[in-house]
Amino acid sequence: MSTLFLALVITAAQIILGLSMLCAAYRMLRGPRAQDRVLGLDALYLGAMLLLVTYGVQTGRTLYYEAALAIGLLGFAGTVALSKFLMRGEVIE
Repeated sequence: MSTLFLALVITAAQIILGLSMLCAAYRMLRGPRAQDRVLGLDALYLGAMLLLVTYGVQTGRTLYYEAALAIGLLGFAGTVALSKFLMRGEVIE
């Protein structure tokens, strides 16, 4: 019973994460300002990272955790660089 419940909860979480990624993609594409687009991109990479983690839990493979870690690191660096560019107009001082 608990294995079936876990499988249902993971599938529901993946569906909800997919819907949140659609909303984030909409915000990224239709955002009225550049800050909204950066926020949409940040939410999109976070959703992709969490989707990989749930898929790793579902399959039991550790490769998905490593891919999620790489997406998280690159996404954070990209968000910081874009935020710094929007605030100051340059990334490297």
